[in-house]
Amino acid sequence: MIDRRTFGKVLGVTAASLAGLGNPGEPATFGTLKQVRAGLLDIGYAEVGPAHGSVVICLHGWPYDIHSFAEVAPLLAARGHRVIVPYLRGHGTTHFLSSRTARNAQQSAIALDIVALMDALRIEKAVLAGFDWGSRTADIIAALWPQRCRALVSVSGYLVTNLEANLEPLSPRAEYAWWYQYYFATERGRKAMRDRTKRRELTRLVWETVSPTWKFDNATFERTAAAFDNPDYAAIVIHNYRWRLSLADGERRYDALERRLAARPVIKVPTVTLDADRDPFTAPGDGSSYRDMFTGPYDHRTLRGIGHNVPQEAPAAFAQAVVDVTRL
Repeated sequence: MIDRRTFGKVLGVTAASLAGLGNPGEPATFGTLKQVRAGLLDIGYAEVGPAHGSVVICLHGWPYDIHSFAEVAPLLAARGHRVIVPYLRGHGTTHFLSSRTARNAQQSAIALDIVALMDALRIEKAVLAGFDWGSRTADIIAALWPQRCRALVSVSGYLVTNLEANLEPLSPRAEYAWWYQYYFATERGRKAMRDRTKRRELTRLVWETVSPTWKFDNATFERTAAAFDNPDYAAIVIHNYRWRLSLADGERRYDALERRLAARPVIKVPTVTLDADRDPFTAPGDGSSYRDMFTGPYDHRTLRGIGHNVPQEAPAAFAQAVVDVTRL
């Protein structure tokens, strides 16, 4: 299994120095970020590891940012991977190229952002690894463009949104965990996301409730919350959750892709799925509810005592899954 201390001994360098981190005890962070024009966006991203290494693209979720992978990235770089960690649209230093572009966060639009990033960086194929929005995005690319996906690591398994299915109620306990999704369906929720103070209070509460065993400090939260000050952040978040509930329209340009996704395409690339047993969104059954959606080489792992933000709560386990998936 991967161990950061072992990496340091073998390579003569600590994981902290690989990521451009600060002093020991400070929250892990990245060094200077890069920017590239890709599709509709100017995408900000962190890059760690050798320029000619096999590529791993790590995709964050909500309400998180690239720093969910600040400890994962150096672990993978130490194994020779080139690790790319982009801010999703509406987050951090990622900005729309045009003020006229719809602030749309439907699933296919976000997936196309990452395909465009790969094109801009001349990356033909990569391991895609993500959680939350990042899992959904990676799943979609693996399903629709398998030639671009060497392998997949997906927290919570198959997360492709089915709008028709989303109209049906879940159990009350499951619905309870989605309180903020319903809040965002209201004008009050939209206003809260546009207010910097309320936005921080809300997102921090989400961190605390979906990761009940993770003892993060103020500096760790504030480092990520800075990414929420993007001027398009509120619009992107609100549209994403309203679109999932069919309360906001997508764009016609993505209709063909959404029809393909509604058909629930299987994923054939090598895959490791991860479930966190303290995540309120983890379905019962140890991955059985989505097992039939992965038809290629496959492994499933349940992480005990871990909540929703898997790469930040269990970086060694997440990095190990990335290493292992290429060997399936």
